[in-house]
Amino acid sequence: QVQLQESGGGSVQSGGSLKLSCAASGDTRCMAWFRQAPGKEREVVADMRMDGSSTYTDSVKGRFTISQDNAKNTLYLQMNRLTPEDSAMYYCAAARDGSCAGRTQTSSYAYWGQGTQVTVSS
Repeated sequence: QVQLQESGGGSVQSGGSLKLSCAASGDTRCMAWFRQAPGKEREVVADMRMDGSSTYTDSVKGRFTISQDNAKNTLYLQMNRLTPEDSAMYYCAAARDGSCAGRTQTSSYAYWGQGTQVTVSS
């Protein structure tokens, strides 16, 4: 069983930065950050693979960075130059098997955190 706990959300002004953390208990293979704004579907923001490579959704490329501290079993999301369009509940997700490539759907991940709210004001 894997448990995920996010932290680091908050309220910032447009152009500001936040760093989200996701502490994982248990072994994970593939991990990702998703977000869900009110009235919208949950969407992948960034995912990280076992070889350390990562992919990003187009709207956050160049502004967000996903990283992982294996010693602490913690996933991070550094978010810079935030805009009001980034406001959402952010979720950490994990999977324990299979290929990490192309895991952009919520159904690809078996384990989820409770989420952390990010609010960006203009």
